[in-house]
Amino acid sequence: MFLNRLKSQKYVFGEKLNDQQLEVLKNQIETADAIVIGAGAGLSTAAGLTYSGERFEKYFFDFANEYGIKDMYSGGFYPFEDMETYWAWWSRHIYINRYMDAPGDVYANLLDLVENKDYFVITTNVDHQFQRAHFDKKRLFYMQGDYGLFQSVSPTIPKTYDNQYIIEKMMEAQGFVRNEKGIFDVPEDKNLLMKIPTSLIPKCPDDGLEMIPNLRVDNSFVQDLGWEEAYERYHGFMNHHQNKHILFLELGVGMNTPVIIKYPFWNYVEKNQNAYYACINFGEAGCQESIAKRSILINDDIAKVLRKLNNQ
Repeated sequence: MFLNRLKSQKYVFGEKLNDQQLEVLKNQIETADAIVIGAGAGLSTAAGLTYSGERFEKYFFDFANEYGIKDMYSGGFYPFEDMETYWAWWSRHIYINRYMDAPGDVYANLLDLVENKDYFVITTNVDHQFQRAHFDKKRLFYMQGDYGLFQSVSPTIPKTYDNQYIIEKMMEAQGFVRNEKGIFDVPEDKNLLMKIPTSLIPKCPDDGLEMIPNLRVDNSFVQDLGWEEAYERYHGFMNHHQNKHILFLELGVGMNTPVIIKYPFWNYVEKNQNAYYACINFGEAGCQESIAKRSILINDDIAKVLRKLNNQ
């Protein structure tokens, strides 16, 4: 029913950050009974976790030369000829996006704003950066999975498996070396393998089948006990605060999967007259007209806005 109403709605769109917007948003953060953060890919992009450019060219230069791959996103769909090459690619992809900190200050600044508030985070991101930035893991719901987890190719086993040890073994096997900070880096001679040993191809300890990243790409996605518990905590939080002054703070959520965060946020705000919606998204800040009077739409860089909110 809500999606049908959306089709007939008019929409309003945001503008660059100005002083009035900044004061309104500061006031909402300070006075809200609770803050629900909805985070999409744009948040991690603002933090420097880009899938193209310098990071891609540093860690995937050989794949770019050999296969013509232009960025990490498209490389994730490339039909590699064997599993040894597939896991060489994916171990790099997982390592730099899950086991390395984001280069920017976005997550730290966001935590500074909400750590003393009653908050919860729902995110479609799978890079684990909220926990790396020391957000309370009991206040996080990773809807779409986690790069740090494997699952069996068979979804009949509702379990996931931590993958840091095997991912690091794959990195070592390709020739990456740890730097002085303990982070895997490209060797000076750039001599890397684009295959891992067959013995490192991950197998599920329960059914013996090959494993895959625990990412929601099709119906085989496993929702394990941790996922189910996070789901219950999130909906318990929403039910507890349903008629209170809630700030729905949406950061970097695009229109690829609006039914997960964006549309539900609009729906919550429409039903709760005490709620307020804030959207910060460079190029995509907007909302339906029916909630515009209780919304602030900032079409600007998330990193800049968070620094301003922290008086930096």
